[in-house]
Amino acid sequence: MFSWILALLLALLLWGLASAYLWLVARRQTERQHGLAALAGMRWREFSRIVHQAMAEQRNLHPLTDDDENDRGTSSDFLLQRDGQRWLVSCKHGRAYRFDASAIHELASAISLTGAVGGLLITEGHVERDGLVEAEKQSIEVIDARQLWPLLKPYMPAEARETVTGIARREAVRHTGIAGLAAITLGLLVGMGYMTLRGDSPAPESIAAAPRPARDTTPDPVSAPVTPATSEKAEASKPAAPAPAPANTSNPSDLVQDPDAATLLRYQQSVSKALASTAGVVSGIWLTRSTLSVERSGDDAQVWPLICQQLQRYPALRTTRVQLNPRPGVDEPVRWRQCSTI
Repeated sequence: MFSWILALLLALLLWGLASAYLWLVARRQTERQHGLAALAGMRWREFSRIVHQAMAEQRNLHPLTDDDENDRGTSSDFLLQRDGQRWLVSCKHGRAYRFDASAIHELASAISLTGAVGGLLITEGHVERDGLVEAEKQSIEVIDARQLWPLLKPYMPAEARETVTGIARREAVRHTGIAGLAAITLGLLVGMGYMTLRGDSPAPESIAAAPRPARDTTPDPVSAPVTPATSEKAEASKPAAPAPAPANTSNPSDLVQDPDAATLLRYQQSVSKALASTAGVVSGIWLTRSTLSVERSGDDAQVWPLICQQLQRYPALRTTRVQLNPRPGVDEPVRWRQCSTI
């Protein structure tokens, strides 16, 4: 039951994170891409109209009152004013534009020639990094593909705006559903993997339990009550029980060459515990059934005989492949060695 609860929680967590990314980040990126495409598909007159409207409402920049100065035809550069001061707005319509430092420098020269106090560069294209640095030096505001759609979105025709936002919303919904299915699948795999690991690992009781002597279940032939005298006589007549021999896991007669999984695990745990208290050895971790990874602080000549001493106590572990990891702070390669070969 715990494994399925874990799988459900994992699936919900992954789906929540994916949904947050898809709606807060990916949806906005998709909307911006389609919005820029919609802007690039507009005619110049329509595009310049919404740019003028955005400049008037968001930058307080209005057309010049002097008709001769304000009439620049279909030029992509036009003069606007704020508080009696002129500003040159360079409006490059198209997504193919790429501006570097030299293009920004040319715009700065045009601003100086027109007597403007500052300028703006508006484009669906992209301004390179050196162009951004040059624009900052020349006090030119840059509005390129990264900022243009949020600026002009409120002034787009309602039908075009709804089309762009609808495309981004539908794509986010579709990707959210796919992310949900992927999260459920991953959660199920994790749950089944957890159950498999729990099923394959031996129970702690079976590892730690010591062998118990078999009980004598032979019934007593006499069922008469036992008095203290008869009890002492019976105890005296019983043969003395042999004292239990001390446990000695290093005795080869008590070990097997091909043990079962639980016994092999007990051998490996014994080796890891012994290595953890061995001088020059930090830890010994079993990567596989026959591979031992050793973290050490001593050199090979010091620790290798001690490692082999522990492994050779067990016939089933004598041919173990030992991975000697580099010592901390020492530039040396990983070494693979064996105490014994078949």
